[in-house]
Amino acid sequence: MDTIASLFSFITWPVSWVIVQFHTVYGAIFGPDTGWAWGLSIVSLVILIRICLIPLFVKQIKATRGMQTLQPEMKKIQERYKNDKQRQSEEMMKLYKETGTNPLSSCLPILAQSPFFFALYHVLNGIASGDTIGAVNQNLLESAQKAHIFGAPLASKFFSSESDVAALSASLTDVRVVTAIMIVLMSASQFFTQRQLMTKNVDTTVKTPFMQQQKMLMYVFPVMFAVFGVNFPVGVLVYWLTTNVWTMGQQMYVIRNNPTPGSKAQAAYLERLHKSITEHGKIRGRGQKAIVKAIVAKGRDRNEAERKFINGLNKAGLAAQADGTVVKSDTAVAAQSADGSTVTTTGQPKRQQPKRQSKSQRQAKLAGEAEPKTSLTKSDEPQDAKPAGKQDVKPAAGAKKPAQKSGGGGRSKAQSGQRKGPQRPKSPSKK
Repeated sequence: MDTIASLFSFITWPVSWVIVQFHTVYGAIFGPDTGWAWGLSIVSLVILIRICLIPLFVKQIKATRGMQTLQPEMKKIQERYKNDKQRQSEEMMKLYKETGTNPLSSCLPILAQSPFFFALYHVLNGIASGDTIGAVNQNLLESAQKAHIFGAPLASKFFSSESDVAALSASLTDVRVVTAIMIVLMSASQFFTQRQLMTKNVDTTVKTPFMQQQKMLMYVFPVMFAVFGVNFPVGVLVYWLTTNVWTMGQQMYVIRNNPTPGSKAQAAYLERLHKSITEHGKIRGRGQKAIVKAIVAKGRDRNEAERKFINGLNKAGLAAQADGTVVKSDTAVAAQSADGSTVTTTGQPKRQQPKRQSKSQRQAKLAGEAEPKTSLTKSDEPQDAKPAGKQDVKPAAGAKKPAQKSGGGGRSKAQSGQRKGPQRPKSPSKK
């Protein structure tokens, strides 16, 4: 570890100078030789570094989501060119170039933070050995050696010898208890951060090898922190624990306000967003506007949670626009009830059913339609009893002849459904 820390000696002086400036401020409040002054100086160093790394953190989020989206295509390339590794690499690079995705972007925050971590380790190791490093002069060195955090000196380690701990005016038991608690908290915070990412902010509709890798890292990283943590000074443990807590809080904020599409966090976010829009009738904030704009642009490619969100807005009489805003939908109509009160309905207007007519009304309507079609009127007298001297009235031209009763009349007349013209002779029956 000392050899690796020496490689980053070029950044040791800026890191030590920042710690000294913070110590000047906190020393005036808590006292220059207290553990609060030096411990808060290290915590402030972490916060300052992480604020400067926020742009890289945003790139990491975009790169991680881009890699999740590309996993199905990457899997197809691996299966298609599984026997040609060179062609496989070429197709992968072509895919990254077309989509504008950089696999190394997801590692940028860790890579950018590593020099500060090793520089701090180098400074604290110099304090333990009694060497002045960077901006830490002899007076500050003696002050840092007197500082204790819950009874453990800043430069002590879990495996420090009893004589080294005694030289720093502390007991070995206190050092091991404090370092053990800090290592457990550091590993637990790392595990919770990774588990939160896997259970809430991963697209559950796509099963890719990337999810298996993340699941493996969820268990590997805490073990790595526990193994290497026993060799870190207490000050470095404070630095790393603060970093994990910051990462966990930062990730919780991102998952709540900008979740991954298709994840459980997105479904919960869209439910909260739908409730907020229906209460206020508009989008509040640019972040919400950007998310609604992205959902509208997807069209038919929306996932289940996004379709539910759009349908919920339509039912509430609202419509999401292409620019991310929400307006009142034109399909919202006001229906007048029977007692005169206005009832507001949303969505598509209901189809009105015609009123049901009575039997007498239907018969009267049919009689009115049939009356002009014929000029014949029925006689009140029975047809069998005809008055003398009167002949049968022939139907007018174009009027239909009354159908003959079955069995009545000769065979010469064609019956209904019988083919006209000469009929085929029937075959003689065999006797």
